[in-house]
Amino acid sequence: MKRPKTLSAMFVTRVKEPGRYGDGRGSFGLSLLVKTMTNGRVSKSWAQRLIINGKPTNIGLGAFPIVTLAEARKKALENRRSLELGIDPRTGGVPTFSEAAEIVIKLHEPTWRDGAKSAGQWRASLRDYADPVFGNKLVSEVTAQDILAALKPNWNSKRETMRRVRQRVGAVMKWAVAQGYRADDPVPAVTAALPRNGVTRKSHTALEWQDVPAALAKIRESDAYPTTKLAMEFISLTACRSGECRLAEWTEIDLDAATWNIPAARMKAGREHRIPLSAAAMDVLEQAKPFADNRAGLVFPGATGRPMSDSTLSKLLRENSVGAVPHGFRSSFRSWCSDMGKDRELAEMALAHTVRGVEGAYQRSDVLERRRVLMAEWAEVATA
Repeated sequence: MKRPKTLSAMFVTRVKEPGRYGDGRGSFGLSLLVKTMTNGRVSKSWAQRLIINGKPTNIGLGAFPIVTLAEARKKALENRRSLELGIDPRTGGVPTFSEAAEIVIKLHEPTWRDGAKSAGQWRASLRDYADPVFGNKLVSEVTAQDILAALKPNWNSKRETMRRVRQRVGAVMKWAVAQGYRADDPVPAVTAALPRNGVTRKSHTALEWQDVPAALAKIRESDAYPTTKLAMEFISLTACRSGECRLAEWTEIDLDAATWNIPAARMKAGREHRIPLSAAAMDVLEQAKPFADNRAGLVFPGATGRPMSDSTLSKLLRENSVGAVPHGFRSSFRSWCSDMGKDRELAEMALAHTVRGVEGAYQRSDVLERRRVLMAEWAEVATA
């Protein structure tokens, strides 16, 4: 018979000449293999050629007529789709845990505020703790015992890291359940089996609020780059997070209204946050103006013109013997609020914390002007 460019049901039924017959372009490597057996009969089977892990690989798709041409094409398409998702089709379309984790990471990466940074942390933690134990197992076959074996050796010595690994494994398991690869998420059973006591989570190192003025005075007198010193003082006066300050842009500052409007994309809670600026905070901005970079638009650019890193601020505090980390100044502010009997709601909203319960459910205003009074009082204390 004449070899066709594309297989047809009639050709597949009638062909008897031994050989391999491709299904043409767009067939995803599908071909029909015709052989003559020792008893003189002709056998026909389907095969697919794919590049898996950089190597040409043949996958059997069954024998004709048990598997028809239409069914073989459908299988070939499904295998190609699995390969596109990073799943080895030889597993029947069920990914290994490592493959499933990579799919979950790519699925969520566009929604993470720091994108590649979080993705890198996910990959590193799962590579170091989960993959050695069950990374190569099909996600459908991972058991609670496997997860427990990965977490338990370091549960007491690296509690926070193991919590993160557990949470990330759980996300992969939930995805697998949603995809129909397994019926359950084994992580809750693992959580119940792990000890609850052990390592206590460490708080950020902070100063007593009474020591903040002396620390800021020491920072001002240091030889650090001007914007580094100004950024640290701005963090102290506004009780903002380090990243919110380091990436602040002049377009976010309303000098006329003395307000800093931080967009939702840069906030931990994913909601826009307005910070009323005290006279002291406005003075810091005035000192920062000469260092403005019109290209980047940063309020506090680093010495290179790019955003300064968190380690730059940590180094500033360490080299000047200030016993705190940048985030600790938020704790100093919160302690002052408590000691001075300031309204708890105002204090929490100043820190951009979510006010929970009934109180939060009915809160529709950000009480900006009430917070303006609070931050002005704090600035007087911090710069005394």
